[in-house]
Amino acid sequence: KRILDVGSPAVLIPYVQNADEARRAVAATRYPPRGIRGVATGMRASGFGRVTDYLQHAHDEMCVLVQVETISAVGMIDSIAAVDGVDGIFIGPADLAASMGHLGNPGHAEVQAAILQAVQRCIAADKPAGYLSPTEADAEERFAQGFTFVALGSDAGVLRKGAEALVRRFKG
Repeated sequence: KRILDVGSPAVLIPYVQNADEARRAVAATRYPPRGIRGVATGMRASGFGRVTDYLQHAHDEMCVLVQVETISAVGMIDSIAAVDGVDGIFIGPADLAASMGHLGNPGHAEVQAAILQAVQRCIAADKPAGYLSPTEADAEERFAQGFTFVALGSDAGVLRKGAEALVRRFKG
């Protein structure tokens, strides 16, 4: 609720395992009678009340992405993708690897096969598929596989690499 009230145009809901959880995730982003989102009228998302029809149209502007992070959830992608209001599916490689018994090894062949199966299921369901890539080469590979959007690295990783470069420059 707080994220929506400050005006976030998109949410990424982690660890969605099945269609029922996807429906609940979507419901949390919709006002009654479409969902269960709490109603506030003077928050940032509505321009502090200046957008007079915000409550009626907020759902039209919202992007709901659900994160599939286990092998059992990969098997449920078809039903998750069929949920009205799910705008895309993000595949979480690290948690997927952990769920498959390959903790810390998302590059394992079995995990990679599951990732490919996941994106193919998203494509078949006509749902955008997202992925978190650790490198530029991996991002290019994911786009070639059919992923629609790819996050490349993280803010913490970029910050760490920059700090390490500064240390190397002034230390040695």
